[in-house]
Amino acid sequence: MTIGSGMLLLLLLPCCGSARAHNGDFTVRPTCKPGFSEEDYTALVSQNIMEGQKLLKVKFSACPGKNGIRYETNNLDFKVRTDGTIYAAHQVQIPLKQTMFMVTAWDHQTLERWETMVRLLVGEKSQHNGHKQKGKKNSSTDLAPQPSDTLIPWRQPQNSNGLRRQKRDWVIPPINVPENSRGPFPQQLVRIRSDKDSEIHIRYSITGVGADQPPMEVFSIDPVSGRMYVTRPMDREERASYHLRAHAVDMNGNKVENPIDLYIYVIDMNDNRPEFINQVYNGSVDEGSKPGTYVMTVTANDADDSTTANGMVRYRIVTQTPQSPSQNMFTINSETGDIVTVAAGLDREKVQQYTVIVQATDMEGNLNYGLSNTATAIITVTDVNDNPPEFTASTYSGEVPENRVEVVVANLTVMDRDQPHSPNWNAVYRIISGDPSGHFTIRTDPVTNEGMVTVVKAVDYEMNRAFMLTVMVSNQAPLASGIQMSFQSTAGVTISVTDINEAPYFPTNHKLIRLDEGMTLGTALTTFSAVDPDRFMQQAVRYSKLSDPANWLNINATNGQITTAAVLDRESVYIKNNVYEATFLAADNGVPPASGTGSLQIYLIDINDNAPELLPKEAQICEKPNLNVINITAADADIDPNVGPFVFELPSVPSAVRKNWTITRLNGDYAQLSLRIMYLEAGVYDVPIVVTDSGNPPLYNTSIIKVKVCPCDENGDCTTIGAVAAAGLGTGAIIAILICIIILLTMVLLFVVWMKRREKERHTKQLLIDPEDDVRDNILKYDEEGGGEEDQDYDLSQLQQPETMDHVLNKAPGVRRVDERPIGAEPQYPIRPVIPHPGDIGDFINEGLRAADNDPTAPPYDSLLVFDYEGSGSTAGSVSSLNSSSSGDQDYDYLNDWGPRFKKLADMYGGGEED
Repeated sequence: MTIGSGMLLLLLLPCCGSARAHNGDFTVRPTCKPGFSEEDYTALVSQNIMEGQKLLKVKFSACPGKNGIRYETNNLDFKVRTDGTIYAAHQVQIPLKQTMFMVTAWDHQTLERWETMVRLLVGEKSQHNGHKQKGKKNSSTDLAPQPSDTLIPWRQPQNSNGLRRQKRDWVIPPINVPENSRGPFPQQLVRIRSDKDSEIHIRYSITGVGADQPPMEVFSIDPVSGRMYVTRPMDREERASYHLRAHAVDMNGNKVENPIDLYIYVIDMNDNRPEFINQVYNGSVDEGSKPGTYVMTVTANDADDSTTANGMVRYRIVTQTPQSPSQNMFTINSETGDIVTVAAGLDREKVQQYTVIVQATDMEGNLNYGLSNTATAIITVTDVNDNPPEFTASTYSGEVPENRVEVVVANLTVMDRDQPHSPNWNAVYRIISGDPSGHFTIRTDPVTNEGMVTVVKAVDYEMNRAFMLTVMVSNQAPLASGIQMSFQSTAGVTISVTDINEAPYFPTNHKLIRLDEGMTLGTALTTFSAVDPDRFMQQAVRYSKLSDPANWLNINATNGQITTAAVLDRESVYIKNNVYEATFLAADNGVPPASGTGSLQIYLIDINDNAPELLPKEAQICEKPNLNVINITAADADIDPNVGPFVFELPSVPSAVRKNWTITRLNGDYAQLSLRIMYLEAGVYDVPIVVTDSGNPPLYNTSIIKVKVCPCDENGDCTTIGAVAAAGLGTGAIIAILICIIILLTMVLLFVVWMKRREKERHTKQLLIDPEDDVRDNILKYDEEGGGEEDQDYDLSQLQQPETMDHVLNKAPGVRRVDERPIGAEPQYPIRPVIPHPGDIGDFINEGLRAADNDPTAPPYDSLLVFDYEGSGSTAGSVSSLNSSSSGDQDYDYLNDWGPRFKKLADMYGGGEED
């Protein structure tokens, strides 16, 4: 088919419709050709277009049976009604002299599309709304202004109104390709040819996604014949459409025709099942809900085309578990998936949860042709307060001791069939009568939901022996609409009060009485008695002291009378703010006994029983009158009016007081003492002053003030010498003290000189005796042998001296017998000087003693001494048999020949009989 000059020809082949052979090519011969009546439409409009203003009407010729034609534009400012009327979607202002947009008509069943151009001109009036192009050439020379992007294959003759219309390229209808085709591939779709192929050799090609852009080579074209093929099965869910452009060029690559747009739509097949978003859906509905109550929504998506039956999903309920009270408690909207109740009777106390299997089927729910899938909907029946709480008994009883609080008297049990531990189940208890004073409250046990009747205000057996309470129970949440309270929601509670032994109490605790101080011993002050609250018990109360800081009071153990045990003194340290406080104990003889305490406060009224005192007790003043005076202050332990103003005066005896001194009163509490005479010898004077208070009767006191009179400097301060003189020492006494000090210092100096001289003599004086004969300053060390080995009772083998010392030298460190002589250096004892000084003898002895103490080879006193062993069979006889006797005659004179050291020994033994 050739359309106009220089146009490409699209031939629809048998894969897309009915065709027959003609001149060796397949050409389409449709019996009906739908399309717009005009290839473009033109209208003259104003620059400002109002919303809803009709502009023009396009006409579309449809084939019989095509009743689903819909219109749309590519300009959002304009819309098209179903009858083809174009109107403004809102107020529009055209900025240029013209505007153009495309109007598309499409069949929503076959998805075929047709387009036409609409041109709106501003300020000029067109005689025709549009002109249909017939494909004929016109010789018009003038052209109306056209947009730069408009394809103008050739010129058209100018119309009578001066406008030129240009022929547009032929819009190729979309090509529909079914998905999942089985081939064989490549499969021919269409043939494209130009009417110039008879004149020149033309090469055809296609570009776009699916050709030379990914996915590559889905479509191909024979460059010589123009036949276009699909090379593999299509998947609409992967890509639903393709937009290609067909090109025709000569052998040199020069463009012969303008490119043609090819739209290829993949026709959907029902190859996908509906898929639920979730396999398990959870929803809830209140029990007792009315039919039609919304529960939840389930959703299934189908990957197929939703505009066709392949993607139109319908829902239905397959099963319901349990089927109680009805097998059809719920229904589902087949299109939206909304699940609602369809029957009454939902009761959580009977069925708490339903499991519903929902099926989704495409093909608009056709079970014969559609594909299906299922999901589970779990519907929980939520609790509402449709069951009022009820007491398990009509009456309850309890017992409480008096004067006790926070005691649980009784437990109230209730039954509630609603969901446990929810506001619909939690019980709330109220006392509606029987407790006007508020002694009790009812608390709810959060675990068992029981009501605990608790005492919050102590009860008194003497006032109330029993209580009859009426209680009511309800829930935290109000009852559901239409549910009434049960008569079993109220009950009675009987509470008995038991009597206990209560402590006596003092009705006027912290009792205050006022008394004058100075009450004599044994005076009755008051009666401080207690009351026993146990009126129904015959008990006796005994009194005793609990606290009496000054031990001034006594209390009668039977009647509580308070008497004085000592004189009450307001000035005592036990008085605080004129009040003395004591505490007493009152105890009954109940079982067990109980006691109470009471405080007695005694306010002591002051009497004038304290004479005033003067301060200071000591002072000093210059020996000559000047501004230096002594300020005197009077103090009284009493209080007003038994204190000042005070009267100060000097006594008449001795007469020297008034002769030497004078006193001047400054005010009621202060006075000044000063010298009356022009000079008074320095010294310490006792000045008596009589001070009298203003009590009734007044008391006076003579206070002695020690006044030091001393010489003063020009500033009126006592000099140092004057202060000493004022202390009571005369000049002679001071001189005597100084002489004694000098003598003492001289004696100390003489003693130091004598000690120095004696020390010098000690260093220069020689010993009067020969040092060799002087044994007093020498410590002589001799070997000790002890007794013979035969007269000892111990093992002599321990005393054997080994011939070698290897066993001692090889012994481990720290291991040594105490009777073995250590191997080591001998201690270095001090050497006596040739000519020792007599004062060095003590030092010499001490040094030798320290050396002996530090000698590691010296054995301890309680250890065995190691001696040289002479071996067995000694020829030496034992000396143990030798004894001395004074009865025999013995001549010891020969000892005199042994030197002076033995002379004393000879005198002792030689002259025994004479002594």
